[in-house]
Amino acid sequence: MLNQVTLIGIVASICTGVSLLPQLFKIYRDKECQVSVLMLAVLFLGNAFWVWYGILKQDAIIIASNSFSILVNLCVTALWLKYRGQTVPTKKEERTSHEEGNR
Repeated sequence: MLNQVTLIGIVASICTGVSLLPQLFKIYRDKECQVSVLMLAVLFLGNAFWVWYGILKQDAIIIASNSFSILVNLCVTALWLKYRGQTVPTKKEERTSHEEGNR
């Protein structure tokens, strides 16, 4: 049975690990990325230090959750590189364009 401290650590790790997933899905869906590169860099660095700390403490939960966070962060960064500078038309712009094409 898990003790209370370990359970709190697991829940915190899951929340932290999945925190960037909504942003990742939004970037993938919208094909545009408006995130702070500085934020991504600081987050990546922080996660890397957490992994290092987890290795030093031999704590699998810290290592796994922050490694997952690094993976998600790298995916967001890759999509940022792919879509930076691109703008996608809004729904209103799409409707206007479509209506003008039907005239």
